[in-house]
Parts: sequence; C-alpha cells; structure tokens
Amino acid sequence: MIVNESAENYLETILILSKSKPVVRSVDIAEELGFKKSSVSVAMKNLREKNHITVTKEGFIYLTDSGREIAEMIYERHELLSSWLIRLGVDPEVATEDACRIEHVISKESFEAIKKFI
Repeated sequence: MIVNESAENYLETILILSKSKPVVRSVDIAEELGFKKSSVSVAMKNLREKNHITVTKEGFIYLTDSGREIAEMIYERHELLSSWLIRLGVDPEVATEDACRIEHVISKESFEAIKKFI
C-alpha cells in the first residue's frame, strides 16, 4: 500500500483528532494543520477516491480500514521515534519535528529493528 507523505499526514491527523473529538470535519483538519480549507477539501477528495476515508453528507470524516491501518502505522512511528529522540537528549520540539520527517521515509525493516532495540 503506497501512499505519499501528504496523505499519510492527513490520515494521521484524522486519527489523532478522532481521539479527542466526537466527529472530525475538514475545518478541524485545516485548523490542526494550519492549511486552507480548500486545500484540505482537495486532499479529502483524493483520500475518499482511494477509499482511505468516508465522508458523510454532514461532512463527518471517518477512516476506512485501510486508512486506519496507514494512520496507526504512521502514528506509532511518530510516537516511538519522537520519544526515543527525546530520551537521547534531543529537544522535544526538535525531536517531534524530526520524527515527523523520519516516520515517512524509514523502512518497515529499520523501524522494526529500532523498536526491538529500544
């Protein structure tokens, strides 16, 4: 399942927002990411076409099984990598930013090895 970094970020954001909000809407995603609502709408259309999300007529966004799988994978990587970098002494803000970049390019094999190591 190949998904670009932008799509992974959107899916991860939907997952995170769904943990704290009863429903997720495009405006919530735009606010969280600091993007224009029009940009988020285009991204949601693409994710819907790839069957990673569903959108109700009220505009509520839900992850499909494939979307949730991707979002959870990215979120796990983000959480583990950022906490590991912080434990290594990296400033928390820098660690979070670096983890956000690393989480999209690290191979499954390398991530699993890091996970086992720590």
